[in-house]
Amino acid sequence: MIRRSLLIAAALLALGACSKPADKKELNFSILSAESQQSAQADWQPFLDDMSKALGMPVKAFYGSNYTMLVEAMRFKQTDLGWFTNQSGLEAVRRADAEVFARSVNPNGVDGYEAVIIVPKGSGLTLDRLLKCDRTIDFGIGDAKSTSGTLAPMTYLFAPRGIDPETCFKTVRAANHEANLFAVSSGTVDAATNNTASMERMAMLDTPIARRTLSSVEIIWRSPRIPEDPMVWRKDLDPALKKKIADFMFSYGVGDTPEAARQRAILERIQTLPFKAADATHLLPVREMEATAALLRARSKGDAAGAAQAEVALAEIRKARAAVEPAG
Repeated sequence: MIRRSLLIAAALLALGACSKPADKKELNFSILSAESQQSAQADWQPFLDDMSKALGMPVKAFYGSNYTMLVEAMRFKQTDLGWFTNQSGLEAVRRADAEVFARSVNPNGVDGYEAVIIVPKGSGLTLDRLLKCDRTIDFGIGDAKSTSGTLAPMTYLFAPRGIDPETCFKTVRAANHEANLFAVSSGTVDAATNNTASMERMAMLDTPIARRTLSSVEIIWRSPRIPEDPMVWRKDLDPALKKKIADFMFSYGVGDTPEAARQRAILERIQTLPFKAADATHLLPVREMEATAALLRARSKGDAAGAAQAEVALAEIRKARAAVEPAG
């Protein structure tokens, strides 16, 4: 795994050495191809085409099968902006010199989404049974950089109980939300992480397979609500180009004209209402999840120094959240 990561990094670095950030002639937009590149391309291409026209330059998609690949691509300047999860967006900020500038908006009108654990409907598998940790259950977890697939269940469910999925379950396999949904539906795994947004997206397809899949699973655990996903861009993009991108993003699909309605139909395919402006404070909730998980791990190991360090970090994050969020 380490060797593969090094090879990917080396290849991207070699390509990056050939690119010139100044006087850009095109933009590369990173997209997770969770189901397949063909499916993602069908959903995203109309949006990217409109963006190309508005900016007066080609906007090309960079499809990655996991978020680590997308973070590394931005780190080595092979991509300029993209739509990430909260945790992978935070990783891009830390490792790829990126910054948050926008966020998605849930089409159902409820801000945020929930991480969930799903099981086959009628299986009788309850949350209490899942947490017995007798190594009899095959479990599906998310991408390592997935907020709802990994970080949220670790923070809110497993870590507070001192549970390590690797020693709790018979097998643990990592996959994206769609793969986990199909794995539970088909009985390949007994339970898996997912999120409400992914399941709503499946419902929007309204195909026989989608309906059959969703009707064959049920939710046995839900996390607290998670903020919508961030859009990030590289800090070193030209300020004038950033303004053009922002002007496009925050006007797209806004208004009551036929053109705005056409644009909203395109946004619906990528499962968002018109984007809203955001900044680094958008990542405070996921940073709080990280710090909470670190504190729980340190306490479970009897690591007093680590726990003290995590408590300080957690207090600083909560203070920052209090300063930007309305009371109550």
